[in-house]
Amino acid sequence: MSVELPADADAVQTPAEVADLLGDLVIGREEHLNAPGFVIKPNSVVDALRRLRDQAGFDHLSCVTAQEYEDRYESIYHLTSYDDRTQEVSIVVPADKENPVSQSANEVFRTADWHEREAYDLIGIEYDDHPDLRRILLPETWQGHPLGQSYDQDQPQVVPLREHQNPLLEDQTADNDSETMYLNIGPHHPATHGVLHIKTVLDGEQVVDLEPDIGYLHRCEEQMCQNSTYRYQIMPYPDRWDYISAGLLNEWAYARTAEELADIEVPEYAQIIRTMGAELCRMAAHFLALGTFALDIYGDFTALFMYSIRDREKVQNILEELTGQRLMFNYFRLGGVVWDLPEPREDFFEMTRDFLEDLPTALEEYHDMMTSNEILQVRTVDTGVLPPEVAKSYGATGPVARGSGIDYDVRRDDPYGYYENLDWDVVTEDGCDNFSRLLVRMREVEESAKIVEQCIDLLEDWPEDERNIQSNVPRTIKPDDDTEIYKAVEGAKGELGIYIRSDGTEEPGRFKIRSPCFSNLQTLPEMSNGEYVPDAIASLGSLDIVLGEVDR
Repeated sequence: MSVELPADADAVQTPAEVADLLGDLVIGREEHLNAPGFVIKPNSVVDALRRLRDQAGFDHLSCVTAQEYEDRYESIYHLTSYDDRTQEVSIVVPADKENPVSQSANEVFRTADWHEREAYDLIGIEYDDHPDLRRILLPETWQGHPLGQSYDQDQPQVVPLREHQNPLLEDQTADNDSETMYLNIGPHHPATHGVLHIKTVLDGEQVVDLEPDIGYLHRCEEQMCQNSTYRYQIMPYPDRWDYISAGLLNEWAYARTAEELADIEVPEYAQIIRTMGAELCRMAAHFLALGTFALDIYGDFTALFMYSIRDREKVQNILEELTGQRLMFNYFRLGGVVWDLPEPREDFFEMTRDFLEDLPTALEEYHDMMTSNEILQVRTVDTGVLPPEVAKSYGATGPVARGSGIDYDVRRDDPYGYYENLDWDVVTEDGCDNFSRLLVRMREVEESAKIVEQCIDLLEDWPEDERNIQSNVPRTIKPDDDTEIYKAVEGAKGELGIYIRSDGTEEPGRFKIRSPCFSNLQTLPEMSNGEYVPDAIASLGSLDIVLGEVDR
């Protein structure tokens, strides 16, 4: 859907102006740490979100959080703007405890489809006018809602075989001349990059319907975090969401949210180390994305995959020197990092600089073998097209959004760490296709290298007596009851956000993970319908998803 904002759309910025815009739809107010909260009636969701999108420029529904209280259910729509990330608002929708029904936001934001299905699946809220309200992470036969207060963990869960019969069997039996074919891709397939089942309907050789079936890797990560303490127990979990070398980026998402929630300052020296480590993780993740994308396109184990693994291993070696681990780093701590750079520092700096000096030659090899390759160009140029207005409606972020020309990057638009003090650029491409998303990742590796080099320069010259790696943090963190916050970082795949509601204890009352892969994967049917199966495989590869983060 294309939205033309009025000339004065960006004039609505203050909470008072938002309240005036929403008018009589508002029945209450809440104060979240990062955004004003407006409570509306369950039947006013579409009207409220449409006003905010069309008249105030809040065109990015970044997250939907659902939760159950003693007296009500609640859905929270976290809204911001692709043009101004610092403008945020939360729409709070209470629902009756005995009959938790709320209006669906799908009519305004297509990304609400999956987010509301997850809320229904795990919490139990039903959404009126939702186009396809059914479970998304758990089997359809699952009994109960796992994050609900009355959930019985001991009840049996049985999935009969008939639940997995061909959904088109009746139609195919009735019409023997039909050329429609139902094709299962996955869940165990090398091109799905994890345990993903793609239900595909073909008319001849063209895709006429495609549905990603997720949940095979659902591990109750949010519930585990809700049963863990802020100070010590949560931090190891983020490494396991996007486990493709992006652990420090994941850790930073939790650290940023918890530090703002508990009002914890991070020393400048530690911020530089965090920024350097995060960009090394981004490079490692992008290298693997390039290599696996080449496998998807060529259908063969080519040298390009080995080149990408070679360069990823170099980054992993640096990260191992820094953190002691190669994947599950557990290096960040609330208030800083767990330890300083390895000694002797000169060896670590030399190792990192050697990698950065060799990188331009390596990237030139990628361009020679990949972007200049005729086969890859035929397979990726003008395939998997995702127009910017569609990408925004689905809440796409990261290289997927920037490959559609959307100039949106949380590092710049809502600065954290040391990014605003460094010289780097946000990379965008206007092709909106699979090739553009490839180019964005390759160019982002160059920008990450620029950031790492500047961090190394700063760390080399930093006075020894000012190398503070962690601020003083209370042994027990207990934010005030009913304090709510949503903050995000720019993960390797896009906007990785965390919502936390405190309940006055040292464990979160609600912990919600906003996965960029979850929203990005929603765009796959838009990119694939009308194209051929190989194009759909290329489109899926261009999204660079990891199912550990999709399913959580």
